[in-house]
Amino acid sequence: MYHAAIAPEACPALVLNADYRPLSYYPLSLWSWQDSLKAVFLDRVNIVSEYDRVVRSPTQEFRLPSVISLKTYVKPSRTPAFTRFNVFLRDKFMCQYCGDHEDLTFDHVLPRSKGGQTTWENVVTACAPCNLQKGGAMPHEAGMFPMQKPFVPSVSQLHSNGRLFPPNYLHESWMDYLYWDTELDP
Repeated sequence: MYHAAIAPEACPALVLNADYRPLSYYPLSLWSWQDSLKAVFLDRVNIVSEYDRVVRSPTQEFRLPSVISLKTYVKPSRTPAFTRFNVFLRDKFMCQYCGDHEDLTFDHVLPRSKGGQTTWENVVTACAPCNLQKGGAMPHEAGMFPMQKPFVPSVSQLHSNGRLFPPNYLHESWMDYLYWDTELDP
């Protein structure tokens, strides 16, 4: 039976901190096969698990790492970065005005045109139609109020919300280091 060769690009490595926890869950800390091998050769990581896939140089053959751990511990941030993705994650990828999950943007509750800033406490997830409908109006002027008041989430709150949205692809060698309740596809 013929098995198609898996392209190296389809073999990212899960990157663990020195304590064997993922550097990040959202997005999942993955490195390309090239970055993983480079880190191995620079002696910055330990190989924890490997794919069956190999790559060859003119003189050597290397199995691609599927899980690597940093040799030096990186202290995790205590407060999450303010990013569009993290706002969506805090709000569970749901428009805070109508509950839709499609065509998401973010909305300044107090519009920028009226002095509103781009901060955790002033930005919510909004679908494009709701964002357009609200425009530059204040919530009371538009009659549109967020389902929850915007807030600065903790890292653990984002992790908890993130478990509701596991990645599309989880290699079996990663499962001992991740905490999603999902079944792997055969």
